[in-house]
Formats: sequence, structure tokens, C-alpha cells
Amino acid sequence: MSEQPVIYEEKYLALHSLLVGMSRVVVAYSGGVDSVFLLRVAVDTLGAEQVLAIIGDSPSYPSREGQEAIRLAEEMHVPYRVIQTEELQDERYAANPNNRCYYCKHDLFSRIQHIAQAEGFAAVLDGNNADDIGDWRPGQQAGRELGVRSPLLEAGLSKAEIRALSQQLGLPTWNKPASACLASRIPYGTPITTTALSAVEQAENYLRDLGFRQLRVRHHDKLARIEVAPEEMARFSDRALRDTITAHLRTFGYQYVTLDLLGYRTGSLNELINKV
Repeated sequence: MSEQPVIYEEKYLALHSLLVGMSRVVVAYSGGVDSVFLLRVAVDTLGAEQVLAIIGDSPSYPSREGQEAIRLAEEMHVPYRVIQTEELQDERYAANPNNRCYYCKHDLFSRIQHIAQAEGFAAVLDGNNADDIGDWRPGQQAGRELGVRSPLLEAGLSKAEIRALSQQLGLPTWNKPASACLASRIPYGTPITTTALSAVEQAENYLRDLGFRQLRVRHHDKLARIEVAPEEMARFSDRALRDTITAHLRTFGYQYVTLDLLGYRTGSLNELINKV
């Protein structure tokens, strides 16, 4: 990794050392920037036969993300497994409290840990990185309780560093927009249903097909609040495009369609919660 600044190389080597000490690992794998990078380094370090990627599938997980995750795992020649999670069957999760992610991750990690223990893997890994420490991520608590390791965080790697190293490794995800589960589009306190998740997924797929890259469709019952990157907002000055988007999103169950003038930002629904 000598082509990167020294700090990148030191952190990469720290990650390598952490993985060597684990010998045989399961990676909780979503196909996002962090988990793809972690999976690739784990395979490079330990060998594909010592690594298993597990994808947790549910109505909260965008189907496009799942398909892409599988494609990338196959390109890396790493064994992978898709398991069905049942967080929506948990009333505590479905009620959508502000610690919703705790119940989701507890369900996922419990299932993965069961597989790891039954099949002789030494550790279960997730893709949390150093930037996640200050964010509102109750799912991290579930991971800690169940003994899940976060080697990217332990090595001190930030998101920017992971992207830079991913680019050097030739990973196509190095500049992939941030992603999150579909439930993150639904305001806390609004029940999570398969109908709402489907509406969000269809709306976001449609906007991506129109060429929007960094976006979220926040679900407020019959109102869809669209967040796009500031540089993409100018496209909404086109009346014909606005009318077309509105018409299509109405077919997904929305009555009103709005554009958030603040633009896309990670976790905008966290802005109003009390984190104490």
C-alpha cells in the first residue's frame, strides 16, 4: 500500500494484523462501501476459504443492493450466503422507535453468530468505521452485546480513507453513494410496514433510473419528501420532469411529492430526536 500516504498504510497494516489474528471470519455483508472493502481485505489476508459473507435479506433491504452485493461477492470468488431476517415480525422494531436499529441488528447478528459458532468461525465482523462513533447508531450496541467485531473501526479507518483504499484496490464501490436500509426513510414513531417500504423502494428506484445518484425518498404517509444532492437540484427546474416524477410517485401510493431544499444529508430523520 506504499502508494498511499503513510497514515493510510499504517491503518491498512493494522487492519491486516487484526484479521490475521482472527484466522477465520464471517462478514456481515451488505454490498456497501465499507463491507465490500472489509470483505476484500479479509479475502486477501486470510484466503477466500477462510471467509464467509452473509447477506441479511428482508423487506427493509433494497433488492438492487442485494443483487449487486451477490455480484461483487461472486467476482471476488468468496463464499456467500443469503439469510432471511425477521425484524418486521418484532413488534418493537415495527413500532419504529428511535432505537429501531438495535432490534434489527440484534436479529441479524444473532442469526449470523449462530452460523459462525456452528461452523467453526472465530469471529463475526461488521463494517462500522471510525466515522460512525459520533453518529446515532443504536445497532452498534447490539453488535457489542453479541460479540461482533468492527475491524475497520478498530484500525481507525475513516470513510474517506476506506474510499481511497478501495479505489487503490480497484473496487467499483470506492465512490458508491452512501446507502442505508429502507426503514431509515420512515420517521420514528410511524409504523414500519411492507407497504411503506415497497413505496420507498419503488420511488427511489425510479429516481435512480432517471439518473439521480445521491438521494433519499423520505416517507411521510401520503407525502414523499425527496432529498437529492445539491448539484442535482437544478434538474427540478424542469416542469415536465417535475410533472413526470409526481405522476409516477403517485402510482406508488403518494399523494403529494415535495423536494427538500436542504438537499440530501445522512440521517436527516435523526435531526429531531432526543439522543439522550
